[in-house]
Amino acid sequence: MEPKSIEVDVCRIEQDPLRYGLHGVKSDIVGSHPLESAYATTRKTHEQMKRTILANTYGSAFPLKMDFERQILKRFQRPPGPIPSSMLGFEALTGGLEDFGFEDYLNDPRESETLRPVDMHHGMEVRRGISKGPACPSFI
Repeated sequence: MEPKSIEVDVCRIEQDPLRYGLHGVKSDIVGSHPLESAYATTRKTHEQMKRTILANTYGSAFPLKMDFERQILKRFQRPPGPIPSSMLGFEALTGGLEDFGFEDYLNDPRESETLRPVDMHHGMEVRRGISKGPACPSFI
């Protein structure tokens, strides 16, 4: 009888500092800012309250229908390339058009001089699960 062995991959994160940048341990342990986590929890409770109000007003099937529409509109994107996907339908459904973010009055980060151009082939490989890492590279 052959002894059975189980292969264990100790390091599951692929380390490629030239492609993805240096890995920092602090970012895994500590959140970015306390206000950011407070904003996220407030937004989450606001969405839950909105779902409850919609369910009480229009019936329990209406929030489920909105979830299906959200999933459909979230998947609909342009292929990675020079023209980014605006996801206008998803923003209209979630109420993102009413939000006034920093990119509305400062600058869009994609229009920065330090942003590396998007590699279309790598973006499609990440989307199809062939390659790992971010689909769009960050700032230089």
